[in-house]
Amino acid sequence: MALHHAPASSGNTTRHRLNRTGDRQLNRAFDVIVRTRMSFDTATKEYVTRTRATGKSNREIRRNLKRYVCRAIFRHLQTIMA
Repeated sequence: MALHHAPASSGNTTRHRLNRTGDRQLNRAFDVIVRTRMSFDTATKEYVTRTRATGKSNREIRRNLKRYVCRAIFRHLQTIMA
């Protein structure tokens, strides 16, 4: 599946978002992982505190954390499958 970037800008904020199609159950699972980490994982809570101080919203922080988790899981799967 090709990744397509969709504009997601609003006002002074300029950003792009990957398309929202795909495995919604998997996206939901990543969301649950990130929300749990934001509540209980010390390193993630510190990241949230630091990032919130720079003016990022909770949604932006969650979006960044989801990308981080996705990349980590993808790297792990690559090592397993190799």
